[in-house]
Amino acid sequence: MGFALLTSLVIASADVMLGPGVHLAGLLIAGPLIASARSVAARTAMAGILALGLATITGVLEQTLVTADHLVNTVTVMAGGVFATVAAHVRGRREGELSQLADLSKVAEVAQRALLRPIPARVGGLAFAHRYRSAARGALIGGDLFDVAFTPFGVRLIIGDVKGKGLQAVSQAADVLRSFREAVFHAQDLVDLAKAMDRRLGGDLGEEDFVTVLLAEFAPGLVRLVNCGHHPPVRIGHRLDVLCAPDPAPPLGLDPEPTMITAIVGGNQRLLFYTDGLVEARDPGGEMFALDERVRACLTRPQLEDALQGVHDMVLEHSRGDFDDDLALVLCQPEHDHSGAAQAWPRSPVTEPAR
Repeated sequence: MGFALLTSLVIASADVMLGPGVHLAGLLIAGPLIASARSVAARTAMAGILALGLATITGVLEQTLVTADHLVNTVTVMAGGVFATVAAHVRGRREGELSQLADLSKVAEVAQRALLRPIPARVGGLAFAHRYRSAARGALIGGDLFDVAFTPFGVRLIIGDVKGKGLQAVSQAADVLRSFREAVFHAQDLVDLAKAMDRRLGGDLGEEDFVTVLLAEFAPGLVRLVNCGHHPPVRIGHRLDVLCAPDPAPPLGLDPEPTMITAIVGGNQRLLFYTDGLVEARDPGGEMFALDERVRACLTRPQLEDALQGVHDMVLEHSRGDFDDDLALVLCQPEHDHSGAAQAWPRSPVTEPAR
């Protein structure tokens, strides 16, 4: 505002000093235009009134008040002041809307982080690292989900993928996490947990909706798994072992009858849990991302965070930035080996289904 007033005063002074032969009054429009760029509408209007007053004063001092040139300049200054005031009002309103949007974005970010809570680096004798990438630009979460709970039965983990995308998928992911958090501390085993979640979600899912879910429960030297239509986890050591269930159940929402399997996990081994954004990522030629030796080498880096970030970067490089699906990754490792037998590789990646 101060610079706008100073500009008007300088122009008016120059007009008077140069005499009636030079007409600079029309340039007084610069004052309110400058004010409109930074000041509110009321102050811009004040700058316009001042410019109009100075135009009148210069006309009186130069005795050109009633000449055609001065009248044109006066009308120009008046119209410019009105235009500048309207422009300042529009700019102020837009800035207010942008400020509200920024506040809403912060609220949305807090809400999303509360929904998909970060996994602590250490829980119940297990070290964790996780990554999440939403397919929706500007969103922190999508239809993929994960969570970890330290329960009386041990550390339990969920990773899942809701059918579809967008706000509906986010809403359904919230329902899945809520059902998990309500039942995880009470269900006697993972089969009971899966059934409890399926009952809880029955009223929230549509006829064609479903959720793929993998549940895990950790015990010294082993992991118990219940798979409801989800991609099986991978055990990483000297090789990659896919921990497939002999008879995987359908996703939640489709009346699954899950069974539980048990796999050995040594202290020198890691488990990778993931959603289909990993193995269904395609390169420009249509080839899907493979869990090969390069991935195994990356996942055996000394630090879990570095290992998982490396796989995340490999997926993005494979897809050349054309990433149209959510991606959730969780990597975990026992911090201490509780059993000498856990160091040995079993003949089969899984044992018989628990009875």
